[in-house]
Amino acid sequence: MADAGGSSTARATKTFLKYQHVFVFFAPVLFVSFVYFGPMAPSDPAPGYWTNYWWLFPAFLAGATIVNTVGISGSAIFVPFLIFVYPLFAAPLEAETLVKIGLISESFGLSSSSVAFVQYGLVDRKLALSLVLGGLPFVVAGALLSFFIPEPVFHGLLGVALLAASYLLFRADLGHGDDADHGEESSTTAADGGALPNDADKLGPAGVRTDDEGAVTRVDRDGETYEYDRSGYLRRFGNYSVGGTFQGLAGFGIGELGIISMLSTKIPVRIAIGTNHIVVATTAIIASVVHIFGGGLVGGHSMNLATTPWNMVVWTAPAAALGGQIAPYVSAALDTDTIKKGVGALFAVIATALFLMAVGGF
Repeated sequence: MADAGGSSTARATKTFLKYQHVFVFFAPVLFVSFVYFGPMAPSDPAPGYWTNYWWLFPAFLAGATIVNTVGISGSAIFVPFLIFVYPLFAAPLEAETLVKIGLISESFGLSSSSVAFVQYGLVDRKLALSLVLGGLPFVVAGALLSFFIPEPVFHGLLGVALLAASYLLFRADLGHGDDADHGEESSTTAADGGALPNDADKLGPAGVRTDDEGAVTRVDRDGETYEYDRSGYLRRFGNYSVGGTFQGLAGFGIGELGIISMLSTKIPVRIAIGTNHIVVATTAIIASVVHIFGGGLVGGHSMNLATTPWNMVVWTAPAAALGGQIAPYVSAALDTDTIKKGVGALFAVIATALFLMAVGGF
C-alpha cells in the first residue's frame, strides 16, 4: 500500500514537472483574477486604474530574465528600478511599498524559475531545506526591522548590499556545465532517474545517491553527473544569516551571498544555482507576507493589503513569472559570465547613486 502511495506521488510529481509550463502560466492568471475580482480591488476604480502601469511589464520581464539567468534575487534589480526609473513616469514610492512590490514580483519570478530547475534535476532538496530553515528567522527579523529604519538609512544599507553583491558577482565563477562529468556513468543512467544512482525522495527527474560517508552523486535530466558532498553547513549558515537579514530588509541579499557560500563549499555550479532558486523563492514569499501584515504586529507603520498598489502588481508578477521561464533558455544561449559582469557593473553604479541619496537625505 505504501508503495502504491509512493508511486502515486511520483506519478503526480512527474506529471506536474512535465506540464510545469502550463501550471506556471495559470498561477499568475489566477493571481491577477483574484486581485481584480477579489476584495482587494477598489469598489469604484478610476478610469485606467488597471492599465496605468502596463509599461512595468516589459521592464520587469527583462529584469526577471536577467536575475534568474545568474541565480540572484529579483529585487536586486526591481527595487533600484522602482527608486530611480519609476519616478520618471509616476510619483515616487515609499521605501516599504517598493520593497513589497519587489518581493511579491520576485516570489513569482523565482518560483517559476525554481520549477524549471527542478525539472532539470538540479535541486538538492536536503541542502535547500537546511538553508531555508537556517535563513528564515533572519529574513523575518529583517522584514520587521524595515518598519523602523529611516529612508536615508534604508538607501545606505541598500547601497551596501548592492556593492557587496557587485563584488561577489565579479569574483564568482557562474559558468554552466563545466563541473559536470560527461563520462560513461552518465550514459548508463536513465534520464528519469530509473537506473542507479536513484533516490525515491528526490526532487524532479534526477538520479541521486548518497553513500555512507555523505558523498552525493547526482545525474540530471540530460544524463550529466555531479559529485559533491554537503559539508560546510556552518560557513553557509553565516552567509545565509547575513543575506537573510538583507532579504527581509531590502528584498534581496540571500541569493547573492548564498550562491557564493555554496560555490566556496564546493557545491557544483549548476546544483548551487538550482538549489539557490528554491531558497530565495521561499524566503521571498515569507518576506512578502511579513511586509504585508507585519506592521501592526510590531507597532510599526501599517502595511496591509489595502495599501498595496495592486494595479502595479498585476503587471509585475506575471512579467516576473514569464522571465523565470525564459531564463534557462537565455542561460543556455548566452555567455553567463558576460551577463554576470554586466549585472555586477550595474549594481556598482546603482550603489553609488544610493549612497548619494542617503547622504542627501540626512
